[in-house]
Amino acid sequence: MTVSVLLPVYNCPRYVGAAIESILAQSFGDFEFLIIDDGSTDETPHVLDQYSDERIRRIRHDNRGLAGTLNVGISLARGIYVARQDQDDISLPDRLAKQTAYMDAHPECGLLGTWAQILEEDRLCERYHKHPADPCALRYEMLFNNPFVHSSVMLRKSVLDAVGGYSTDPKRQPPEDYELWSRIVRHSQVANLPELLVRYREIPGSMSRVGPSPFREHLVRICAENLSFASGFAADDPQVVNIAALSHGAVESVKSRPNFARMREIILAAVDSIATEVARESLRQDASNRILALRGLHFVNNVGIRRFLDSPGPLRSFFKAVYRKRPWR
Repeated sequence: MTVSVLLPVYNCPRYVGAAIESILAQSFGDFEFLIIDDGSTDETPHVLDQYSDERIRRIRHDNRGLAGTLNVGISLARGIYVARQDQDDISLPDRLAKQTAYMDAHPECGLLGTWAQILEEDRLCERYHKHPADPCALRYEMLFNNPFVHSSVMLRKSVLDAVGGYSTDPKRQPPEDYELWSRIVRHSQVANLPELLVRYREIPGSMSRVGPSPFREHLVRICAENLSFASGFAADDPQVVNIAALSHGAVESVKSRPNFARMREIILAAVDSIATEVARESLRQDASNRILALRGLHFVNNVGIRRFLDSPGPLRSFFKAVYRKRPWR
């Protein structure tokens, strides 16, 4: 068995059929398809009943959440590679074939994503997730954020076993994906295929978009850990935390007075540890630009413009656009 495809499902009867069919229609056939029902309470099980392909292995358990459900799938996977598929996304027909070919040709790679085109509910639009494809650029981007579409990734099973799978610690997830990728990148190469092989569906009101969430707090913590690992500075160093906090707009997490000269030193140390000679100059320039942007964000908050971001109306839209501007984008 070459590939184990993991599809965790929970209360998604409208879209899960299309997700399943996109996997069954793959041009690459040497895979098992683990559909794991995480305690659905609606019509989703009846939709799953319609599929009887011999490659499908169907599992159901009481609700454990995404990370716990994915770990069940990993523990049952028999493939050399483990591919992710979200219940409302679509994999294009050559996705598994192209990812498997790349992984076979690059045994040093433990994590491989792809680009994705965005579906606004049922409408395919001209918006994309086109993250860096170069491994060095990816390692740099990983210092600050998640440059992978979760539903697009293929992972080497041996690497997953080595790092221990997804964290179920509520202090570390969500984001389940960025937390795991951050551990993988310390042990293995990572890459993205610069091809649109997945359609990523945006659904208003989804769990990731509404309600209180510790998501940003966790992002800051993981970002600080990544900067620490690459730069050699402590993860609780105030200026490491300040880089992470300002990178994610978490003003409440900024410690004391930001020292932007020292923050630049930290990012440059991280660059020097991860960059090849060819990439080092451009990444060092990006690091300098990034510090300028963080300084600007800090200034915006200090002069009180932040209040516009939390109030309704056209001024909010204007200041939010300015606030989110990044010179490296």
